[in-house]
Amino acid sequence: MSLSVTTVGGADLAPFIPALARLRTLVFRAYPYLYDGDPAYEERYLQTYLDAPDAIIVLARDGDTIVGASSALPLAQETDDIRAPLHAPEFDPQDVLYLGESVLTAEYRGRGLGHAFFDHREAHAARLGLHTTAFCAVQRPDNHPARPTPYRTHHAFWAARGYTERPDLTTTLSWKDLGDDHETPKPMRYWIRKTATAGQSQ
Repeated sequence: MSLSVTTVGGADLAPFIPALARLRTLVFRAYPYLYDGDPAYEERYLQTYLDAPDAIIVLARDGDTIVGASSALPLAQETDDIRAPLHAPEFDPQDVLYLGESVLTAEYRGRGLGHAFFDHREAHAARLGLHTTAFCAVQRPDNHPARPTPYRTHHAFWAARGYTERPDLTTTLSWKDLGDDHETPKPMRYWIRKTATAGQSQ
């Protein structure tokens, strides 16, 4: 096996879109997302990263096969639902890189690729001169019937990366869960990392 991690953006991303759509559809079926998606929808969604200036996707590949991916784009280019909680006076939306979803097939977990995804996206924020990185995570009740046993959250990993959980910063996104026949709203909680105040040296 020959694992590699690279950052791709703009038109260079186009050849990877179909494989990324299939990967996202597969990985997001698992808890906690339980997402009943389809590749055609995911291809349309990923068009955002082709069109948005300064958007990137970090690709993890085993040889020529994509086994994982992680996305990021400036908050100003995100949807209203994502942008709304991160507003003045605490946040300058022009100074935030929003970290989108990370997906990784099960057999490649535990090999440091999660850290690599954050390393590449945080380096991208630094290149753009952005001092805040942020993402939001779906909230599921501890007694959710689909929650695996045992189950370990990523909270300790995110905290070790310097991110702070912010229960006061939330939004709602909707998708169709496995077994459902319609979309339902899901509460999403933000995690924030600040490297320096805008205008100050890092």
